[in-house]
Amino acid sequence: MAQQAEFDTAAAVTRSMLGWGVVAGPFYLVVGLVLALTREGFDFSRHPLSVLMLGDGGWIQVTNLALSGLMVLVAGVGMARAGARGPGIGVGIYGVGMMAGAVFPPDPMPGFPPGQDGATTPGISGILHLAFGGIGFIACAVAALLLGGWLSRHGERRRARWSRIAGVVILVGFLGGAALGPAGTSGLWLAVVVGFVWLLLASLWLYREVPHPDVARR
Repeated sequence: MAQQAEFDTAAAVTRSMLGWGVVAGPFYLVVGLVLALTREGFDFSRHPLSVLMLGDGGWIQVTNLALSGLMVLVAGVGMARAGARGPGIGVGIYGVGMMAGAVFPPDPMPGFPPGQDGATTPGISGILHLAFGGIGFIACAVAALLLGGWLSRHGERRRARWSRIAGVVILVGFLGGAALGPAGTSGLWLAVVVGFVWLLLASLWLYREVPHPDVARR
């Protein structure tokens, strides 16, 4: 008997969710960089993208962070559906941390918004922003380490090694950047960029593990 094509809806949904893990990083970074280049007073060497939430036009970065966090959350669910449950949970927590961070703006930093000398004492909103950011970055780092184990068990030793290295870089970059304040901005940038590059590649790797939605049926 001839085979008929049957559409696997669950596989299609999982692949679609993983696709948002590919989109999230470029979306967040492109929007953030455009804002950074057009907002007066922003200094790449001293300011993380999160301070763009402050001042005139800050709502754009708030929206950017919230939407990107939602994309990351959806990608985490996709990872779990693809069989990488531990990494998926970690990525999901990262996405929730981003969305929570969008609710609580950071404290002003020296030079931004323009005319600011920076917060003399941390505000509640700034503390919560840093706390949610910390939870998110740690969860992302743990997800990368867990995916390294998952890939190793599936015979992908080189990818597993890269994922573990990415996890360590994300963790060290964030903790170092948070501890050093403005002097550690480069560490925060490193954690953000490596985290999104890892998410993009991890989503692509798992995407290929999900069967194509069009399967044959007798």
